[in-house]
This record gives sequence, structure tokens and C-alpha cells, in this order.
Amino acid sequence: MRVLVVDDDPLTLHMVVYRLRQWGHDVISANDGTAAWEFIEASPSPNVAIMDWMMPGISGLELCQRIRARAGVPYLYIILLTGRNHPEDLIAGLDAGADDYLTKPFHLGELDARLRAGKRIVDLQNELISTRETLRIQAMQDPLTQILNHGAILDALLREVDRAHRQRQPVSVILGDLDAFKAVNDTYGHIVGDQILIEVAERMRSCLRSYDSIGRYGGEEFLMVLPNSDAEQALSLAERIRLAVCNMPFHYKNIELSVTLSQGVTTWTEPYPFPLERLIQTADGALYLVKNAGRNGVEYAHFDVGEDEAVVPIGRPNPLLRMP
Repeated sequence: MRVLVVDDDPLTLHMVVYRLRQWGHDVISANDGTAAWEFIEASPSPNVAIMDWMMPGISGLELCQRIRARAGVPYLYIILLTGRNHPEDLIAGLDAGADDYLTKPFHLGELDARLRAGKRIVDLQNELISTRETLRIQAMQDPLTQILNHGAILDALLREVDRAHRQRQPVSVILGDLDAFKAVNDTYGHIVGDQILIEVAERMRSCLRSYDSIGRYGGEEFLMVLPNSDAEQALSLAERIRLAVCNMPFHYKNIELSVTLSQGVTTWTEPYPFPLERLIQTADGALYLVKNAGRNGVEYAHFDVGEDEAVVPIGRPNPLLRMP
């Protein structure tokens, strides 16, 4: 573990640091609370802090309170060293945020045992953080393709439009739909269909920039969010994605087949705020045009919110009537 030792007594500081290093810990030391705080704020931060109560500048008690006031940082296990042995003093130390304490003079074997107990707490805390992050990612991911799910890609679009408004930049969206994909599932089965969806998502993702977002919008529909991209850039990218999907056959066991992709594109620049679903409806209107022109293409629709908040893309029909 990475352990911070803080004590203004040079003898105690040297003794504890020496033993901790013998026990295999990565040790950093400070002789006052101010220097200790700098170590705590630095990266990598310690896992455990062993600190004296009485120190010049920031006391051990004040340091505990500062540490516990932080938010969004890994948990720091605190062992407080003190010459005070009155119950009210120990209660005050624990209430300030210390996890454990040792009364001076202390036996080094007891310090080792308390460090092992602290390590168990630190390990559990790290496991909890890791599990929470895994659950957070799972809540955002489509379980099949491992790209963003429907809700998460809409959240990403909302964030990017808000950022684009503040930075006065455009943001484009691409709504893509695999052509006649139901026939693939009906002919080859859903296992093959699922493998194609996984590979399509990977091919799409490989065409995007690191700060673009892609999500599974529906069964075989994909929504891409392109920050700081105008219409020309978005159309160029959409065509590159289309070619990446349709130019190379898909293979699963002894099956080889090709699929094509239709995509609708639109770009937001103003107004703000506006009904977010209108932006997607505009891209969907462009997608309709591709489907009804024979599929396997890219079309752009101009995003425009009038006084009645109706979006009027080029040739906007009812997207519910578009071909699969």
C-alpha cells in the first residue's frame, strides 16, 4: 500500500517510516499538516495516512476534517497517533474522520495489525468503486454491441448540443438503419443477425473520432453524434461509414453475406433550446428519403424549427411509413 506518515517528532517519524518500508509498503512522509495535505492532494494519493494529532500548522484533527470534506476521491484510511487517552479525546478524533487510533507510546506489532485491518477496508472500498463503475457502464451500454444504449446516446446528444450552444459550434447527427435486416434474421436466424450487428457497430465505431458518440437507437438502427461537425463533414463521414459496412462481406462460420446501410444526416446550429426529438425526426426524415429511393445511401435534411416548433426537413414524409 501507499502509506503517508505525518509526525513532527523526527524520531517517531523515522522509526515508523523505516518499519513500514521493511514491511513492503510504499511510504511517503511529512513533518507537518501542510506538507501532508499537499501529498494527499497529489497523484497518486496514499491509501492510508498515519498521522499525529498535535502538529504545527494544520493539526491531525483538522487534517482529518479536510480529508473527509473532499468529494469524488478514493477513500483514505486514517490512523491517528495521539498521546491523549481520555475517552472524549478519542471520540473527538473518530468524529473528525479518523478510522482508527494508536495511543503513544505504541507497539510496532500493533501498528502492523491495524495496517492490515486498514488494508482490508481499503481493498473493499476499491472493490466497491470498481463494481459501481462496472454497473455504471453496464447501465449505459447496449449488452449486444457494447456501444451506448438508447437512453445513453440521447444523453450524449443532449450534452453535445448544450456544449455546442455554449461554444457556438455545430453538432451533426447520423441515423443509420441496416436495409431489409428482418430478412437476414428470418433467413439465417437471430444468432447470425446478432453477430452482424456486433460487427456493424465495430465498423462504424472504427470510422468515428475519439470524441464522437455512437449508440444503438433501435433493433438495427444506430445513432451517431458528431460534435463540431458541419453538414459537409457529417455527409462525408456517413458515406465512409456506409462503405465500411457494405463493401466487405460478413462471415459467420460457413455463412458469407453482405448487408447495406441507409443513413439520414442533419446538423444543428440554432435555435436553442429546442425539442431534442425534433433533431432526430429530421435525420429520420432524411433516412426515409434514402429508403424510398432504393436504400443503401446517404441523405441530408435541413433542421429548422419554425414558430409552431415543427421540423421541416427536405421532403419530410411520415417516417413511420419508410421501407425497412
